[in-house]
Amino acid sequence: MASQSPFFGKRDRDTDNFNSRPAPLVGGGTNLAGTPVTPSALTPTTPAATAPAAKEGGSKLTVGPNIKLKGVEITDCDTLVVEGLVEATMDSRVIQIAEQGEFKGSAEIDIAEIRGVFDGNLTVREKLVIHSTGKVTGKIRYGKIVIEEGGQLSGEITFSASESKKPALQAA
Repeated sequence: MASQSPFFGKRDRDTDNFNSRPAPLVGGGTNLAGTPVTPSALTPTTPAATAPAAKEGGSKLTVGPNIKLKGVEITDCDTLVVEGLVEATMDSRVIQIAEQGEFKGSAEIDIAEIRGVFDGNLTVREKLVIHSTGKVTGKIRYGKIVIEEGGQLSGEITFSASESKKPALQAA
């Protein structure tokens, strides 16, 4: 004779418990502490509650760990976060390469934050930050640069004024 699970055969007894549950709050009620709750109390009305969502509003692509993305062109992406391997061409606003992340290819961006590996052509219009675990090799152009102790930079490295400053300098 097969043994029966302790959960079988208890359905009739538990049916009463399901029917005796309180109805969900629709127009108001009390919380677990017995305090009255109105629907307006459940909805955030302050602008501060919605501000973080507006701040992070841009388009963001995250390539997670152990993911390989090869042979693509990435455009119209505000932020690219690389935790895996990306072989691509991109024109974006921000790139963040995590310690385990690796980017191979060509990138034209405003701000680069490198904790992992970048290999290829990198044009950073504003600020390039290489953290202590970061390694950047290839043809690099930058507006401003910060390299933490331990960070590596090698290849053809060129300072270039940002795109917005070039016309002003040429006019003078």
